[in-house]
Amino acid sequence: MLPVQDVFELLKSPRKIFLTTHHKPDGDAIGSMLAMQHYLNLQGHKATAVSPGEIPQFLEWMPGTAQMLNYEAQPEESLKALADADLIFCVDFNDFSRTKHLESHLQAATQPTVLIDHHLFPKDVWTYGWSIPAKSSTCEMVYDFILAHEGQSLLNLDIAACLYTGVMTDTGCFRFPVTSASVHHMVGNLLALGLDHSKIHEAVYDSWSESRMRFLGYVLIERMEVFRKYDSALIYLSRKDMNLFNVQSGDTEGMVNYPLSIAGIRFSTLITERGDEIKLSFRSKGDFDVNTFARHYFEGGGHYNAAGGRSKSGLQETIDYFKRILSDNHPK
Repeated sequence: MLPVQDVFELLKSPRKIFLTTHHKPDGDAIGSMLAMQHYLNLQGHKATAVSPGEIPQFLEWMPGTAQMLNYEAQPEESLKALADADLIFCVDFNDFSRTKHLESHLQAATQPTVLIDHHLFPKDVWTYGWSIPAKSSTCEMVYDFILAHEGQSLLNLDIAACLYTGVMTDTGCFRFPVTSASVHHMVGNLLALGLDHSKIHEAVYDSWSESRMRFLGYVLIERMEVFRKYDSALIYLSRKDMNLFNVQSGDTEGMVNYPLSIAGIRFSTLITERGDEIKLSFRSKGDFDVNTFARHYFEGGGHYNAAGGRSKSGLQETIDYFKRILSDNHPK
């Protein structure tokens, strides 16, 4: 993979650019994709943002979502944008499989590809790119891209809102260890543009439906187990649970973090029954490596303190398996 700066030469003339991110996108995924789209369009390019599927309701306010394509709902328009593109930008994922139904189309594409991502162990499939796991978020990396491209004069409130959303959500509102000095410098510069950060926080965290709030209460009472012996906790959700509360896309976002608020809990897991497979999310505090745990046991990966995985077994079988391996794999 060539350094991302090598693509700057191709950006000297107007290009058609296809941008995408991972399936079930979060704030950093949508924020980095839309921020890059706004920036490239201001540079004179024609950039089209395509999400592999629907986005969470609490992100629909973000500048650019109205023009963004949803591959699952608009496959023809999405694939036409891909076929017409001169360049393909991929943000916030390290393997084409993370795009689900877009995977085969990206694999077959012959255009140069550009990766901007902060997850560990990227596949060696991109033409150009940055893969920097030490970065707080892909949004921070898009900000770095804009500065490296000497495009800081084009930073506006739309770009700032997208970047702030991704950094805020991926750093846990700036409390995770990845919140470096460079993150605060970046945020300071965005605020200097006139960004109203409190409105973004309200849009993301204070816009729950009543059913989502009641769902959280149900989950914490009925579906959370705490394993004091192992400094760990588990939340599990069945398809029936989610149908009962009419759970929408994004309603489980951040739920895996709640057990970490319990004194002494350093490892939290969320197991969710979705479609034809079981999804797992892992979060940890301190020196427990959930990336290695996810890769070894659940065909997953991610970051040292935040990772995901999947299971092809049923929900109860996956829960039972998790409890068996927990005795030998937990914070010491």
